[in-house]
Amino acid sequence: MWFLCVFFHRLLDYRKPEVESLALLFGDQTQADQNQDNALEWRLPKHHHPDSPFHFVNLPSQDLARNIANRSILVKGIYEIWGEGSSYEELEESIKSYPEDRKLPYLTSGSTFKITVDSFGKVISLQEQNGRLKNLAYIPFKGRVNLKNPDHRFWLMETDDSGANNGLPPVAQRRIFFGREVGGADRKLLPTYQLKSRMYIGPTAMDAEVAFLMANQALAAPGKLVYDPFVGTGSILVAAAHFGAMTMGADIDIRVVRDGRGPDCNVWSNFKQYGLPMPIALLRADNNLPPWRPGLKEVVFNAIICDPPYGVRAGGRKSGGRKLLKGTVSPYTVPDDKRTDHIPSTGAYSLVECVHDLLDLAARMLVMGGRLVFFYPVLREDDDFVENHFPDHPCFRLVASSEQILSSRYSRVLLTMVKMGPYTDEVAETARMRHLDFKENHLKWLENGNLHSSVFSPADPLPTDSKFSKDPKKKYRGKYV
Repeated sequence: MWFLCVFFHRLLDYRKPEVESLALLFGDQTQADQNQDNALEWRLPKHHHPDSPFHFVNLPSQDLARNIANRSILVKGIYEIWGEGSSYEELEESIKSYPEDRKLPYLTSGSTFKITVDSFGKVISLQEQNGRLKNLAYIPFKGRVNLKNPDHRFWLMETDDSGANNGLPPVAQRRIFFGREVGGADRKLLPTYQLKSRMYIGPTAMDAEVAFLMANQALAAPGKLVYDPFVGTGSILVAAAHFGAMTMGADIDIRVVRDGRGPDCNVWSNFKQYGLPMPIALLRADNNLPPWRPGLKEVVFNAIICDPPYGVRAGGRKSGGRKLLKGTVSPYTVPDDKRTDHIPSTGAYSLVECVHDLLDLAARMLVMGGRLVFFYPVLREDDDFVENHFPDHPCFRLVASSEQILSSRYSRVLLTMVKMGPYTDEVAETARMRHLDFKENHLKWLENGNLHSSVFSPADPLPTDSKFSKDPKKKYRGKYV
C-alpha cells in the first residue's frame, strides 16, 4: 500500500536509510534478526526533486507505517493520501474518485476529526487557511470537530513551484495533497533530550538528533545489548536506552567514566535525569587492547554504535605512552597502593588503526546479523571514498551510508554495516591483509593524522605581507587533547 511520507527538511541523506531500518525492525522480526535485505519501494510525487520532503513509499500495512512514523526522528508524518493535484480542482476530482469504502470508516457521525493546513516553502495566512478548509465541503464529514484530541487527523498540504517558494529546489511545480494521518513524530522527543539541558556533557558529546538516528540505524530495541567503545559522556547510549535497549560502554580515560564532574554530574546522572535504565557496565578499556577473553565471540552485542576520535576536537589515544610504544622504556607494573588513582600513559592512536580495531572488535563480538554503526570523516571532494578509501572486512556488508556536511572541506559519513559471516582465524588474517593494503594506499591527510589541519586551515593561503602570515605562537596542548 502506498503512503505519503513527509520528512523534516534536514539531514537529507539520512532519511530513507532510517525508514528502511525501522521497517526492518518493526516488520518480520525473524527477518530483522537475520538482517536480510528489506529495500523499500520509493517514488517521487509529480514535479518533485529528489531532495523534496515528500516521498511515496510502499509499505505492507498501516500498523507498520504507524510504528515507523511514531519512532522516526526525520519523518514528520506518514499519510494515506485521498487525493492530490496541481490545483484545487484536480484535488477535488482526485478525492471524489478515491474508493468510498476506504473513506467512509473515517467519516462516521460517531467520530471526531481535525483538518490541519500545512505548506512547504511558503506561508499561508490564517484567513487563507480558513478559505481552503471551506473548499473541502464536498467531503461528507459527519462527525464533530475536535482540535485537541480527535479520533482522526487529516492534512491538507500545499507546495508551490521553486520560483514562488523562496527558490527552494525540491519542488518544480505546485502540488497539493489531502490525506489521513497514519502516524506522526513525537515532537517532544528532541527538546527533552537536547544537549543544552543535559546534566553532563563534554566537547565531543553527540547531538541528540544524530544519536537517536544512530540508535535507529542499529535497530535498538528491548532485549538487545548495545555497546559504545568510545562512550565519553554517554550521549549515544542515552538514545539507545530510550528505545529500551540494554547498554554498555567503555572509554580509555577513566576520569570520564568514573569521576565525571563529581558525584552528581557524571555519565550515570544523565541516565537518572531521563529516568532511563542504567548501563550494565561502564569500563575503562582501550579499543586497541580490548579486555575480552580470547574465546568470547559472537554471543555478546546486538549492536555497536560509536563516534571514533578523528583528531578534530579530540585525538585518538591508546595505551602505552610514546616512550613505551617506541621501546624506549620497558613495561611497568603499577604498585598496589597507587592503583586506585593511577592514570595510565597513552600514546597517539591514528584513525586508520582505530577503525581497523573497531571492525575487528565488531566482527568478534557482534551476534550474527548484528549492526555496526559509526561515523567516518571524509573530504567533500572525495565522492568515491567507500569504494577506494574505506577499510572493509570480510564479515561485514555495508547497508547504508549517509553524509553530514560539517564544513566547506570536510564532512562525516554515518556508516551502517551488518555482520554476515562468522569470525574465524582465516577471516581475521584476511581482514589484517586488507587493512595493510588500505593503510598503504589511504589518503595521506588521514594517514598522517592531520585531519584537524584539513578541516580548519584556510582554503586559500594568506598573502605573505599579511600580519597573519607570521608563525603563530605555539600553544600548549594537554596530553589528553
